[in-house]
Amino acid sequence: MSEGSGSRFEPIALSSESTVVAQFEADPTEATRYQSESALEAELIRLLVEQAYEYLPITSEADLVANLRAQLEALNRITFTDREWQRFFAEKIAGERDGIVEKTVRIQEDHVQLLKRDDGSSKNIALLDKTHIHNNRLQVINQYEVPGRAAGADVPAQRANRYDVTILVNGLPLVHVELKRRGVDIREAFNQINRYQRDSFWSGSGLFEYVQLFVISNGTLTKYYSNTTRAQHLDEQSKGKRGRKTSNSFEFTSWWADATNTPITDLVGFTRTFFAKHSLLNVLTRYCVLTDDRMLLVMRPYQIAATERILNRIETSTNLKQLGTPAAGGYVWHTTGSGKTLTSFKAAQLASRLGDVDKVLFVVDRKDLDYQTKREYERFQKGAVNSNTSTAILKKQLEDPSARIIITTIQKLSTFIAKNKGHAVYDGHVVIIFDECHRSQFGDMHTAITKAFKRYHLFGFTGTPIFAVNAGTGGNPALRTTAQAFGDKLHTYTIVDAINDKNVLPFRIDYVNTVKVGAVVDKQVSAIDTERALLDTSRVRQVTQYVIDHFDQKTKRNQTYALKDRRVAGFNALFATASIEAAKIYYNMFGRLQADVPEAKRLKVALIYSYAANEAEDETGAGLLGEEEFETDLLDRSSRDFLEDAIQDYNDMFGTSYDTSADGFQNYYQDLSLRMKNRQVDLVIVVNMFLTGFDATTLNTLWVDKNLRAHGLIQAYSRTNRILNSVKTYGNIVSFRDLETETNDAIALFGNKDAAGVVLLKPFGEYFNEYADKVTELRERFPVGQQILGEQEQKAFIALFGALLRLRNILVSFDDFAGNQILSDRDLQDYQSIYLDLYASFRRTDRADREAINDDVVFEIELIKQVEINVDYILMLVEKYRAAKGNGEDREIKAAIDRAVDSSPSLRNKKDLIEEFVDRVSIDEDVAEEWRAYVAAKRETELQRIIAEENLRPEPTRAFVDTAFRDGQVRGTGTAITEILPPVSRFAKGSNHGAKKQTVIDKLTAFFDRFFDLA
Repeated sequence: MSEGSGSRFEPIALSSESTVVAQFEADPTEATRYQSESALEAELIRLLVEQAYEYLPITSEADLVANLRAQLEALNRITFTDREWQRFFAEKIAGERDGIVEKTVRIQEDHVQLLKRDDGSSKNIALLDKTHIHNNRLQVINQYEVPGRAAGADVPAQRANRYDVTILVNGLPLVHVELKRRGVDIREAFNQINRYQRDSFWSGSGLFEYVQLFVISNGTLTKYYSNTTRAQHLDEQSKGKRGRKTSNSFEFTSWWADATNTPITDLVGFTRTFFAKHSLLNVLTRYCVLTDDRMLLVMRPYQIAATERILNRIETSTNLKQLGTPAAGGYVWHTTGSGKTLTSFKAAQLASRLGDVDKVLFVVDRKDLDYQTKREYERFQKGAVNSNTSTAILKKQLEDPSARIIITTIQKLSTFIAKNKGHAVYDGHVVIIFDECHRSQFGDMHTAITKAFKRYHLFGFTGTPIFAVNAGTGGNPALRTTAQAFGDKLHTYTIVDAINDKNVLPFRIDYVNTVKVGAVVDKQVSAIDTERALLDTSRVRQVTQYVIDHFDQKTKRNQTYALKDRRVAGFNALFATASIEAAKIYYNMFGRLQADVPEAKRLKVALIYSYAANEAEDETGAGLLGEEEFETDLLDRSSRDFLEDAIQDYNDMFGTSYDTSADGFQNYYQDLSLRMKNRQVDLVIVVNMFLTGFDATTLNTLWVDKNLRAHGLIQAYSRTNRILNSVKTYGNIVSFRDLETETNDAIALFGNKDAAGVVLLKPFGEYFNEYADKVTELRERFPVGQQILGEQEQKAFIALFGALLRLRNILVSFDDFAGNQILSDRDLQDYQSIYLDLYASFRRTDRADREAINDDVVFEIELIKQVEINVDYILMLVEKYRAAKGNGEDREIKAAIDRAVDSSPSLRNKKDLIEEFVDRVSIDEDVAEEWRAYVAAKRETELQRIIAEENLRPEPTRAFVDTAFRDGQVRGTGTAITEILPPVSRFAKGSNHGAKKQTVIDKLTAFFDRFFDLA
C-alpha cells in the first residue's frame, strides 16, 4: 500500500500476515477520485501495481500461454524444452475434456503435476506454492480479447469479448474482476460474467476456466464469490430453469469486511485489503473449500478472521507455555446460521496440520448433531474426520496416530475419561473444539476434561453465549458464563451483522391472540394450571384452525422454485409446543380438522419428541431448551404409545417402517430430517427437537405455542432464516403467546441494543405508506391504457413498477394487506402486461442492443411469477364466459381472459391454445374435463409434428417427454436424449450430430414450456 493513502488498518492479533484486517477506515477523498468505468479500471490497475502486482500488456491467448510457461519455469526453477512444454500444457493444464470442475480440483487438491521429461525422467511441477505463498507471482492484465467465431458442425457460435481485469497467479487466471460504471446495479456485472462463461471462457485452451474467484464492482459496491456459484447457476439455467433464482445466484455473493464486520464496499478499500498479496493468496490457498460434491466454497471474512484467531491462539499460547489454562483457548460467537460448521472444520483442519498438534477433537453435545456434523464434515472433505458410535471406537481413534480429527459427543468423551484414568492421550498436545458450547451439563464435564487432559487448548463456538445477565444460578459459580468456561472471546459475528450482510434473513413476527387467557397468567396461578388453560380444547381448535387457514400464505405455497432437480411449491414449517402432552393434543387436532379434507390437499403433518430430563434452574435462567435424547424407553407408556402411532402414520404416508425402538427412532429422526430438507413434509410438531442444531433451508415458518426466552428463543427462531433463494425473503414467526418482550430482550442481548429495528421487518404501516406513494406515482405518470413512449420513460416505468413489486412481495405476508391493495387486480394485470412486453423487447435476440440496455435496467420478473395467474383462474373465467355466451356480456369476460394471459410470464406462450379453447368451448360439457381433453389432443398433435419433422424415434421420444413432465425439466445430457435421435453416425461426414441434437433439445424444451402445468 502507498504511503499517505489515508487508510488505516492493522493486523489481527500478533501477525502481520492476517488475511482480514483488524479495522479499516477509508480515506473520504477516495470517493471522489473517479466516475467512468474506464477510469475505474485504470484506478484498480494503478492500485494493484502499487501493491507490487506486475502489469502485463497482453490481450491474446498466445501471449497468455507464453507468460504461463515463463511463470511456471520461474516457480519450479526449470526450463521446459518446447516438446516438454507442449506435452505438459496439453495433458496437465489444458486437457480437451477438462472443464471448470476438473480445473478447480487441480488448483484446490492437485496443484502439483508430474512432468515426464524428454530424457525419460520425471519431475513434480507446482502450479501454486501453497506452503510458502509469497513464492507465487501476481500479475494483472486487462482488456483481454477473445475473438468471435461462427457456429461450426459441433461448436456453438462464439461472440467476441473483452474482459475487464484479470489477476494471474503464476500465469494462470485465478481471479477475474468485472466492473460496471458507478450508478449501475452490480448484478449486471454478475450477469456479464454469466455471459462470458456461456460465450467464451471455455474458448481456445480454456484457461479462463481456471478462475477460482470473481469480483464484481461498480466502484461504490464490491462483492466476491466462487466459480461454482457462477457455474452451478448457469448449469441450472441450462436445464430448463431459466429465470429462477437458486442457491447459486446473486444472493450468495459476499461482502469483504474487516474483523469488526464492517463491510469494505468501495473498490479502493477492497483493493487495498482483499487484494493485498498475502490476503488474496491466503484466500486462494487456505480459505477455499472444495466440497465432496465438487462445489467450491470461499469463506467469508468473519469465518477467516475467527479461524486465524484460533490458530494464532494455539501458536502463541504454546510458545508462552500456557497449555492447559483458559489463556490457551477462547470462544467464537458467530450467530446461528452464519456457517459455524465450515469455520470449525477449517479451524480443525488447519490446526491438525500444525506440526506440534497430536489430535483435534470436535465435540458435539447431541447424537443428532453428531450425525449432522459428521455429514457436513464429510461434505467438506471425504474421510477428513473419524466419527464414532461407541466409547470403544473413540478409544481406538484416540490411540490411532493417523486419526487426526475426531468427532465425538460430550457424553462419549466423558465416559471415556471416567473409564480410562491416566491414559497416554491425556499427555498429548490436543485441541478440543466444542460446537454450541452453551449447555449447562457442560459444567460437570468441563471439570472432568480439564482435570484429565494436561496439554490442551479449549475452544467453543456458539451463536448464543451465556453472559452474566442470562446466566443461571445453579452449578459451579466459576463456570456459569461462556467466558468463564472458555476464556477470551476471540471473534464476534452477531445476528445483526449477519442480517445486514444478508447472510441470513430477517424475521417477520406475528403475535396472534386467539383466545383471551385473562387471569390465568397471574403469577399466583401455578404453571401447570396455566398450561392446562392454554390447552383448553376450544383454544387448541382455534390455534390449529388458524395454522391451517394461514399455512399457504405464510409458507408461500402459490410460488414455485427449483430444489434438487424438482419443482416445489413454497416452504415448510415447525410447530413448537410447550410439552409432550401439548404436542399430542395438537397432533390429534390437526388430524381431526383435516379428516374431511381430500388427501391431496391435506397438510403432511409429522410428530417428533423424546424424553427430556427436568430442566435445571441454570438452564431456565439462560433460556436453554430442554435436552431431548434418543432414549424413547424413558418415556411414560402413554407418550411412547402415542409416538409409536404417530410414526406409523408417517410410515403409511411415505411407505417407511420406523418405530420407537432405539435404532428405529434414530432412523426416523434422520428420515424426517431429510424429508424436511427436501420439502416432502409440510409441518412437524415438536417440543424441543429440531429447535436447535437442525438446518433446513426450505423451512421458513415457526408456529410457537410455548414460552421462549434468550438463548432458546433465538435458537428456535433461527431455524427459519436460512437463505435459499429470492422467493424466501424472511423467516416467519407466528407466536400464540405474548413473546414480544422476550423477543426484544433476546435480540438486544445477542445483537446489540438497537437490534430490534434491524432484525425484525418494519411495521406494516411503513411499507404500506411507501407502497401507496408508489401506486399514486404509477397511476399519475403511467395511466393504464396510455402508451409509454421513449426509452427513458420505459426505463423509468420498469424501475418504478419493479420497486412496487418488491414492496408488494413483503406486504402480502401481512394480514392487514388483504383488501387494501389499492391497485385493483385488473390494473395490476394491465401493468404486468406492459412490463412483460418491455421485458421481451429489451431482451430481444439482438445481443448488442441488449447488452447496452442491461447496464441500467433490472427486471423483477421473479416477483411477477410470484403473483402470476394460473390455469385454474383462466378456467374459472372460461366457465363465466360460457355461461354468459350469447347474451351480450361475453366481450368483457373474454377481455379479462386476454388480460390475465398477457400478464402471466408462463401463460403468454400458451395464448393461442387458450384463445382457441375459449372460442370452441361448448355449452354443456364440463369445462375442466373439456380443457384436459383439449390439452391432451393438442399436446399429442404437436409432439407428433416434432417427431415427424425431426425424424425421431416415436416411442423413446414419448418416454423422454413423459420423464420431462414427471421431473419438471427437459434433460439435455445423458443417454436418454441420444436414444430418441434418428440413427446416424455421429462421425459420418456432414452428419452434424451436435447441431441436430441441439435442435431437438430446443424444440422439446419449447414444447415442454408450452404444455407444462397445463393439465
